[in-house]
Amino acid sequence: MKSVLWQGGWATRLRISSGLVLFTFAFFHFINIGLGLFHTDYLHTMQDGRHFVTRHDLGSVILYTALFVHAGLALYSISQRRTMRMPFSTALQVGLGLLIPLQLISHIVHTRYAHEIYDVNDEMGYIIALMWPSSAIWTQSLLLLVVWVHSCIGLHMWLRLTRWWPRLVPYLIGAAVFVPSFALAGLLTEGRRIWADFADPFLRDQYIEHYNWPSPEAFQTMFSVKNNALAAFGVALGVSLTVYFIRKLWRRRHSVRVKYVDGPEVVAEKGMTLLEISQANGIPHTSLCGGKGRCTTCRVIVENGGDNLPAPSEVEARSLAAVSAPEGARLACQIRPTEPLTAFRMFRPDGGRSRAHASQGQERKLAVLFLDMRGFTSRTTGQLPYDIVFLLNRFFDAIVPAITADGGVVDKYMGDGLLAVFETSNAESSARAALRAAADVSRALDRFNQQLEAEGSPRIRIGMGLHLGDLVLGEIGAAGNAARTIIGDAVNVASRLEGETKALGVELLVSAELLRAAGHDSDLSEMRSFTLRGVNQPILALPLADAAELAIHRAA
Repeated sequence: MKSVLWQGGWATRLRISSGLVLFTFAFFHFINIGLGLFHTDYLHTMQDGRHFVTRHDLGSVILYTALFVHAGLALYSISQRRTMRMPFSTALQVGLGLLIPLQLISHIVHTRYAHEIYDVNDEMGYIIALMWPSSAIWTQSLLLLVVWVHSCIGLHMWLRLTRWWPRLVPYLIGAAVFVPSFALAGLLTEGRRIWADFADPFLRDQYIEHYNWPSPEAFQTMFSVKNNALAAFGVALGVSLTVYFIRKLWRRRHSVRVKYVDGPEVVAEKGMTLLEISQANGIPHTSLCGGKGRCTTCRVIVENGGDNLPAPSEVEARSLAAVSAPEGARLACQIRPTEPLTAFRMFRPDGGRSRAHASQGQERKLAVLFLDMRGFTSRTTGQLPYDIVFLLNRFFDAIVPAITADGGVVDKYMGDGLLAVFETSNAESSARAALRAAADVSRALDRFNQQLEAEGSPRIRIGMGLHLGDLVLGEIGAAGNAARTIIGDAVNVASRLEGETKALGVELLVSAELLRAAGHDSDLSEMRSFTLRGVNQPILALPLADAAELAIHRAA
């Protein structure tokens, strides 16, 4: 999981770490405000607990370091952008992030600063009384919503890289709506109570004494501090934008002109790949592998300027050779034009966003299981179609739960067989899940066969092939009617291994690669080498007459 969530450079990791600190603070702060909905004592008790952490020397250092680092990295990222074109979610997050300091600075000055400099007792009651019923209560309520939406977008953009996050999103949407609603309800309830108390001169004087209410001179000083802080933020933002525009002008002076056949002519900075130039200028350009040179869907025919390009790298040459690309064909993700260029895009999106991200494919190293029923044709000869369907459904009802219980997903059913994939967080856990599933399928089939014998029906035999390898998971089919499936050499190997089980009279053939990944201890003398049709290299695999024997081999 670490390789997924913490990938990127030091700036990315600092932004994530500081963001998590600030999100945690905001979450508990908003829950604290919401407790005003029930009783003032609950509100103040939780605030005391939070202050014990956030106003401890170490807690303060962590919190304010996270605040300045997160804001600084945001301004730095603006200055380093190549273009202001960005997805809507990113633009929304950036825009909300820039709005936060406009109100957060005032909030910090009138709470933490007032507490440290003027010994103000900045309980929630003081904060609410300070704002109620002026326009400040609306601007601070807006701050609450802006901070929360900005945080939720950031959290989603980070955790969407995991497998488990999409399954939780429908439930967490409710929590995302509940937190600010709860906080605003508590703010409204406590504000009305405080305002009613302030209407009583005796209670108002007690409150002022209890909070050590700042003097007019203190308020004037705090307004000056707030204005200076806002000016400093404005200067920092101005510097970031100035750096961005200077870099943009410099790049234009060091730019290259690219002409697209049946498309626009653009000017882009040198050093960008042709694919990056297309994306930066909003030009539709297919790239299923994401610009890694692992496919050829971004390839172009360079009609003019090809002589000024360096020769294809090993990666690019290998990919082009795999599709017998014609002369002049290059991969847009691999070439970096430095002189004027005219290119023809061989594959272009249909101009819309009709394809979801999943249709682009995702490359993973996973375990696959190919399973087939033995003697199905002879067994069902002469039977009625409905009886055949009934038998198949009973068979799958018996064995498929053993696959899904171990984290497998049936990718497709093929008559009397199936293909399953074990899409876990990494190759090792996928391999272990596949081994468990194969053994569990064998035991489930044995129980089903006992039931068949009791009914006077013959037993069912199966063959299984298990292999671990590189797969591409994605949607395959016409737009709007595409099913998610898997393709790759690993599927072919698992299918061929399953076919070999019939000649050997065994229930399972599991590849040595999968066994190694799973950390399975097996006697190498029991391995056999198989030359499989459509597979370039011989495959070493372990034959097992009974897949349940996997547990015995593990123990050995």
